[in-house]
Amino acid sequence: MRVILAGGGTTGHISPMLATAQELTAIKDNVDIVCVGTPKGLETTLVPDAGFELVTIDPVPLPRRITWALVTMPLRLMKAINQARKILRRRGADVVVGFGGYACLPVYIAARWLKIPVVVHEANAVPGLANRIGARFASRVCVTFPSTALPNHQVTGMPMSKKISQLDRHLGRVSARKQWGLDPQDFVLLVSGGSQGAMSLNKALWGASRQLCDQGVSILHITGKANVGLVPPSMPEGYQALAYVSSMDQAYAAADLMVGRAGAATVCETATVGLPTIFVPLPHGNGEQEKNAHDLVEAGGGIIVKDCELTSETMVELVTNLMNDPQGLTAMSQAGRAVVPRDSAQLLAQQVISVVEEGQTWH
Repeated sequence: MRVILAGGGTTGHISPMLATAQELTAIKDNVDIVCVGTPKGLETTLVPDAGFELVTIDPVPLPRRITWALVTMPLRLMKAINQARKILRRRGADVVVGFGGYACLPVYIAARWLKIPVVVHEANAVPGLANRIGARFASRVCVTFPSTALPNHQVTGMPMSKKISQLDRHLGRVSARKQWGLDPQDFVLLVSGGSQGAMSLNKALWGASRQLCDQGVSILHITGKANVGLVPPSMPEGYQALAYVSSMDQAYAAADLMVGRAGAATVCETATVGLPTIFVPLPHGNGEQEKNAHDLVEAGGGIIVKDCELTSETMVELVTNLMNDPQGLTAMSQAGRAVVPRDSAQLLAQQVISVVEEGQTWH
């Protein structure tokens, strides 16, 4: 079985793609997997590091203003479609699975022209343009959140690596904390703005760090690669800044509480491992991040704070209140684990296999 997985840009698209690839190879013999991305996304390092082949096509972002890029977009899209079509033909693809990002739309259109079945996975509550188009003719449409507005969808959840889906935070706590030199007895706060970082979270934390550390909080701060050089000098003992963490399972295991954005991967992963989280949704865009966290917050597994309301004072108050309420943290942890399925990668992989075995084509 020859499978083309398309997606990239950020870890929100790449992580479920790689988790699905790993699950396909685990449950099906003789699976040939090729990932399609662009030369500008994180997939250029994350995909090869995971042991899978990556081929790239030109990125074709949709300009939001009337510019020369908008005028030339049809020609650039056609070039990317032709690149994708050559890849699908050369690889003899049996199925295409898309996860969103700039690479997906050209691959979807090329697959339709070649009558290769398409499976769409949408990670976010609000679907992106490529997946909205691909869902119109896909053989399967799989979503993470029940509220996602795509036709004929089925909820498979968020595919994630077994390191996360099978993580026992309590069993892994001591070794995870040892990795970063954290005291096993401390209350550990994990702060991350995602793979690119988030300056509003960073600034609020930098202003709150000394007061939090004075109250016995150890801080593991993932700043984003572009922001690690901006960490103020003379940060308090107990604060650690990291540009990027590839093993988020270890960061989750080390933490008692997290402050982060509400990307679909962050929402689902923290819920799965039972890590109580204060979500600060991205304040612009289509509002997808707040919707991503909605069901989890409604179930009591997290808290939402608007980006404009996140100050150093707010962070100190929220963190210390939760730190001093262990029963509340336990309740949040249990609520989160009850919301998100742990076998999402297997569910999606099975959908991909069934499309091929049933000999389906595009609608």
